[in-house]
Amino acid sequence: MTKAELVSQVARSTGYDKTTILNVLEAAMENIKKDVAAGENVYLRGFGSFITRVRAEKVARNITKNTSIVVPEHKIPAFKPAREFSAEVRK
Repeated sequence: MTKAELVSQVARSTGYDKTTILNVLEAAMENIKKDVAAGENVYLRGFGSFITRVRAEKVARNITKNTSIVVPEHKIPAFKPAREFSAEVRK
């Protein structure tokens, strides 16, 4: 499903126009990105959590040059689905 398809479905089910739904969706996504980038977790009950995970420093190999490189510790965004959401998907 694309963002446009999601906007159309929500507009159909709520009765609001697509422009309003798109603006709300864009604002929600922007706020989630901003908060996760700042290191804050975003919890949506019944849906899931957007969190920041820390990957530890590790040694990796560059196989084309046959050398070892150190990949420093870094943060990555992650999504952890809620139990209800996971159970519904498994059905």
